[in-house]
Amino acid sequence: MAGDAAPIDWAKARQHWSFAPPHEQALPSIKDKAWPLQRIDHFVLARLESRDLTPSREADARTLIRRLSFDLTGLPPTPEQVQAFVQDTRPDAYERLVDDLLSRRAFGERMASLWLNLARYAEDQAHQVGDNTSLNFPNAWRYRDWVIAAFNADLPYDAFIQKQLAVDLMEPKNRADLPALGFLGLGHKLYARSRLDVQAEEWAEKVDTVSQTFLGLTVACARCHDHKFDPITTRDYYAMAGVFASVQMVSLRPDGKLEADGIKANQVDPGTLHVVRDQAPHDLPVYDRGDVESPGATVPRGWLQVLCKDQPITFKQGSGRAELAKLIADKSNPLTARIFVNRVWDMLFGKPLARTTSNFGAMGDKPTHPELLDDLAVRFMQSGWSIKRLVRELALSATYRQSSSGSAANAQLDEANEYLWRMERRRLAIEPFRDAVLAVSGSLSADGGRSQDLNDPTAHQRTLYSQVSRRELNKTLMLFDYPDANVHAARRGTSTTPTQKLFVMNSPFILDQSKKLAQRIQASTGDDSSRI
Repeated sequence: MAGDAAPIDWAKARQHWSFAPPHEQALPSIKDKAWPLQRIDHFVLARLESRDLTPSREADARTLIRRLSFDLTGLPPTPEQVQAFVQDTRPDAYERLVDDLLSRRAFGERMASLWLNLARYAEDQAHQVGDNTSLNFPNAWRYRDWVIAAFNADLPYDAFIQKQLAVDLMEPKNRADLPALGFLGLGHKLYARSRLDVQAEEWAEKVDTVSQTFLGLTVACARCHDHKFDPITTRDYYAMAGVFASVQMVSLRPDGKLEADGIKANQVDPGTLHVVRDQAPHDLPVYDRGDVESPGATVPRGWLQVLCKDQPITFKQGSGRAELAKLIADKSNPLTARIFVNRVWDMLFGKPLARTTSNFGAMGDKPTHPELLDDLAVRFMQSGWSIKRLVRELALSATYRQSSSGSAANAQLDEANEYLWRMERRRLAIEPFRDAVLAVSGSLSADGGRSQDLNDPTAHQRTLYSQVSRRELNKTLMLFDYPDANVHAARRGTSTTPTQKLFVMNSPFILDQSKKLAQRIQASTGDDSSRI
């Protein structure tokens, strides 16, 4: 039967690189001792020198301020900001620029663009009959605003995790952070939710999102049978699924009352939150091959066995959400810090250290720089899980400051730039692309809050604040590779299509903003030569 104990050698399974605890690494020996500016540069340079590669020169000042502005805020620098930085001869000018960008509200908005895709953020459901919007999330934006504020306040990442999974249980009097529960509360709601087979689909969706986002493991693959590649059993799956089977997705009004499914979306108070609460905590049986008509032995709610030292840890406090959150965010967990550090590296360098950012299992790619990844992960935890400190260190590095145009000799040895001898050339995603158009035309609004319809010609907020639909994603978002909001998205794909070019040439949005840019230039310059 699928729930029988799998013949897994747990001691051997825990020797896989991602299950072994990370350790702070000794700095490797290098020849060019003048190049490193941050600790990470030693690890990068050691690998370069071992393969007869040389780092690229530092990018020029105009390139650096543009790169930093987009990477840290998702917005282009203004001409005045560029000029000021180019003319700033102080030795700490670059460091000052990084600190200034980290202090802006736009930093939280930039980080939220990364996080919301991982959390499969959306405001409706894929399955909708007619105009029935009763299962939608009209106040989903409250979770988005919380995420932005959390990044801007530099909420430690371990607390960031715990609040999203169980702030109501861990801090019962903390109402300010209740929107964080939108991570679970904005999940899938299917029709006929009283049916056990339908409920099972909702549990699986939560297990999949939580395990991939925080642990880089595909635990939901063990729903019907033991995982084909990783040391995750069906017992592990139902131990975690039992946690989510013991919670209810609810809409919480400001007066503390709950709204049931079935209320029209255009009737939910603006202060209402889409969250979860514990309800009748209970364990699940192992359903043979995932069939709810074939229950087997009951499995206590608990933790993945491969992440336990000995016997599986079981949960006894309510649903187990708080215990699950604490174990995910525990420093002894070998996965959590590695996963997040790898995602931030990907955001700044255009390629992650471990390519499969949400799969650190047997089928995932090993990191190109394992010592660097471990060193960063350990120091990230030692520094109080500070996200801003992590971003700052990476941005200040010599590795990050490299030009994107390297040498032909390097290209012959490492054409794919696997060893980071130059900066990756990157295309702007839809959010910074559209935001940049609005910014240079002078139309960009700093407002946040409720979501905007991108088809509305007066919608001039940042693209982050767009309506995101699981049923029918906005065509502009879809055209420029915004991911499917029905599932956790580990990374953005990139496509090059004729319709993208046609959008830039002919769309009413681009034409309107182009006219505004022309008017702005005409009004701010004195003659034709300076306008050009």
